[in-house]
Amino acid sequence: MLENISSVKVSGGWHKQYTHSSQSTHSTMRFAVFLPPGASETNKVPVLYWLSGLTCTDENFMQKAGAFKKAAELGIAIVAPDTSPRGENVPNEDSYDFAQGAGFYVNATQAPYNTHFNMYDYVVSELPALIEQHFPITSTKAISGHSMGGHGALMVALKNPAAFVSASAFSPIVNPIECPWGVKAFTGYLGNDKALWAQYDSCELMKNAEQAHYLPMLVSQGDADGFLQEQLKPENLVAIADKKGYPLTLEMQAGYDHSYFFISSFIDQHLLFHHQFLTA
Repeated sequence: MLENISSVKVSGGWHKQYTHSSQSTHSTMRFAVFLPPGASETNKVPVLYWLSGLTCTDENFMQKAGAFKKAAELGIAIVAPDTSPRGENVPNEDSYDFAQGAGFYVNATQAPYNTHFNMYDYVVSELPALIEQHFPITSTKAISGHSMGGHGALMVALKNPAAFVSASAFSPIVNPIECPWGVKAFTGYLGNDKALWAQYDSCELMKNAEQAHYLPMLVSQGDADGFLQEQLKPENLVAIADKKGYPLTLEMQAGYDHSYFFISSFIDQHLLFHHQFLTA
């Protein structure tokens, strides 16, 4: 059952937060939804799902990205889930890059995380079904995200190409099996089976993508991002895309870092990118 915990008018539309009991994560989850002006049961709108990065909640993107004005103009809803299950009964670590706030959008197989940390099922199946049931939103959807959420967006799209019309990311972790953040998270959630890790790695997934299932992707990356070389490695994904002829565009932006200052500078471009496919 959905509980509306906030409702604020913005850019002619509405930003609302909800909590609900999740079957995937066995916890109370929170998400935010932006409904553009004119959205109604007789005028349902397409949706962009946004997956946030480490330490974030549903609030970071909605408060800092500056996306509402352009989304309202284009008639696009935005849904932003939390980044992990939370609560007293949910395992946690004294660490920003693992456990609560750091779900990495995988289904954990290792105790004690496998009971609650099933964020892949949550964002792929449970949340979209909930959204389409309770809001004036169609099943036509795109997906985007930042950092850990950029990993999530590209990975989810590559694993479910029929479910999304397009995917984009800001500063994504494209090759988590080859970077410290990813190795730590995947070891903790998935154990030492590298074959299981590969199922959640965008580079590995793109290597195996079939041309009939390609979907357009846009990646924005700041060249002053302090995590660029050690954690993000966009060149790894670009090399695979170039070899396979995958429709991926990487835009390196001079002087920008890893923050929401960067995201807010280019969010309109991403919304326009998705709009052409959401309304095709």
